[in-house]
Amino acid sequence: MGLRADLYFSFRSPYSYLALPRWRQIVCDYDLVIDLKPVYPLAIRQPDFFERNHPNWLGYTIRDVMRVAQHAGIPFAPPRPDPIVQNVVTRQIGEDQPYIYRLVRTGQVAARRGKGFAYADEVAQLIWGGAAGWNQGDHLAEAATRAGLDMAELDAEAEADAAALDIEIAANQAALEAAGHWGVPTLVFQGEPFFGQDRIDLALWRMEQAGLEKR
Repeated sequence: MGLRADLYFSFRSPYSYLALPRWRQIVCDYDLVIDLKPVYPLAIRQPDFFERNHPNWLGYTIRDVMRVAQHAGIPFAPPRPDPIVQNVVTRQIGEDQPYIYRLVRTGQVAARRGKGFAYADEVAQLIWGGAAGWNQGDHLAEAATRAGLDMAELDAEAEADAAALDIEIAANQAALEAAGHWGVPTLVFQGEPFFGQDRIDLALWRMEQAGLEKR
């Protein structure tokens, strides 16, 4: 019997995207199952976060994620469109959000089916991998298919069961905070949180201490 861990993930987090290739390889190489726990981004949970943050925060974050991607050889570009509608000048979050609720709810539906990690991996590559119009045409449907899912079924359940899904997503956030962190990406293994794409080696070391074996 292999080991299991929970990965708390946001579709709007570039660092969440940048963590996925390494976790994907680890899941292939080791007897490990990663259960995806999607959460709403800060823009939804704390809409004033960007307005009250330091003015240098956004510029530094953009610079950092681009160099992390270059260093790791991961395709990366700002999403077109951004999963969150936001005024880039004032940092104000728009009241109408046509993308993020669909992404997170369908991610939770995929998690219900035990395929949340695969779905997030495929969709994140669309959003952050440099292609424009990830929300248009058959892009999402094809990503879902690659993850072994049907986008029409995901959308139908996300719409019909939105309230219950939001309760599950809120429970994901509460579980993350109960484990000792609040941000993403965070992997939680046996109650211990490992925050950031730069803590993967440390998490792998801890899991090997617990008996994680190669496939």
